[in-house]
Amino acid sequence: MSAKALDILEDSLNKKLGIMLRIQEENTEQNRILSDTDNVDPDAFDKTLDVKGGYIDELNAIDDGFETLFEQVKLEVGDHKELYHNQIERLQKLIRDITAAGSRIQTQEHDNKSLAEKYFSYEREKMTAGKKNSIAAFNYYQTMSKSKDIPPQFMDQKN
Repeated sequence: MSAKALDILEDSLNKKLGIMLRIQEENTEQNRILSDTDNVDPDAFDKTLDVKGGYIDELNAIDDGFETLFEQVKLEVGDHKELYHNQIERLQKLIRDITAAGSRIQTQEHDNKSLAEKYFSYEREKMTAGKKNSIAAFNYYQTMSKSKDIPPQFMDQKN
């Protein structure tokens, strides 16, 4: 049972690592989208968020299953480590790889957060400037529409 359970644990760690690599790809895509503040495609950005959300749901499901199975085999494997030495080493390597991938993802997320904040700040400034321009245009329009009622100033008015 334990060798088979360890195989299942190894498979779930491989799946987790694969998903984390896909998250890194989505983070790279987000970075590309956000890097050019003038030409950000909001729909493409939203799509990367949705895809990553699906990946995170998959990771959570894998983690839940892994923890449940791990608790079942932990004692038996711990008592007979020498029997499962090769599998344990593979699991440890996968865990190190997952930890490294997690660190890379955190770094990417931090970078993307900075880019997103920069983009949103830029968009807020554009909206504020647009609002000021709209107000100025509206005030100009109002002023000009009132000026129609002013009689000519340089014409003689003879009775």
